[in-house]
Amino acid sequence: MILIADSGSTKTAWRLIDEQGNISQAKSGGINPYYMKKEEIQSAISEGLIEHQDTKMTAIHFYGSGCSSDKNKALIADALYGLYPEAVVSVDHDLMAAARALCGREQGIACILGTGSNSCLYDGESIVENVTSLGYLLGDEGSGNMLGRMLIKRYFKHELPEDLKAKFDARFQLTRDQVLEQIYQSEMPIRFLASFAKFIFQHIQHPYLYQMAYDCFQDFFEQNVCKYTGYQEVPVHFTGSVAFYFSNILRKVGTDMGVAVGVISEDPVAGLALYHRAEG
Repeated sequence: MILIADSGSTKTAWRLIDEQGNISQAKSGGINPYYMKKEEIQSAISEGLIEHQDTKMTAIHFYGSGCSSDKNKALIADALYGLYPEAVVSVDHDLMAAARALCGREQGIACILGTGSNSCLYDGESIVENVTSLGYLLGDEGSGNMLGRMLIKRYFKHELPEDLKAKFDARFQLTRDQVLEQIYQSEMPIRFLASFAKFIFQHIQHPYLYQMAYDCFQDFFEQNVCKYTGYQEVPVHFTGSVAFYFSNILRKVGTDMGVAVGVISEDPVAGLALYHRAEG
């Protein structure tokens, strides 16, 4: 059995491929080596795969946020070897997951637009260029974080049209102090900011919010996609909840900028399953 994981800080999506190529799935809590010890990681895996606890795994491909450094990769691998000592284990970061899931074995640009954002140029085997992602304070163009920041800032600067302001007030009833407390004192301010992307999507027919989202994605293209070698000569693919739900606007921005937008998926795990099943 081949085991594949696409893991973030809040959830992990699993795919299992049997000898006949049949694919099954499971879910578990998030796994992040920055915040979890080996035993906690093993517990999260065991709980998520409890129905497959006696299944022999021959190969495990784990992709996750926080898995860029050798130290964190080793921690995840050690936890997996402890549970599946006979398996061949590989651990990689979420950007490689996006590249393999979206591009397969073809050249392309792979982008992640979710709570945060990232991108890379992929040659069909390796990531050959990566425009630096500067995180939720200095970067995250096109992300849920950025959309939320734009909306909240315009609300408190009295820039929203009156009809939108009324809907926002009815929905959230936010005060300045509440926002600042969430941003500067909570453990995960990026999740708080990104949560407002849902409001934007629900009211995307409003011209003001449509233009705001368009500008946000245009900034992502300008600051990231357009910096890659030959960006107009290869398909540009996207994964992540923001990319998926705002796909129509993303494609419009791409067309307007002469960029060929290809696959847009909500998450990469299905593409990863197909990628590794093809390996045999």
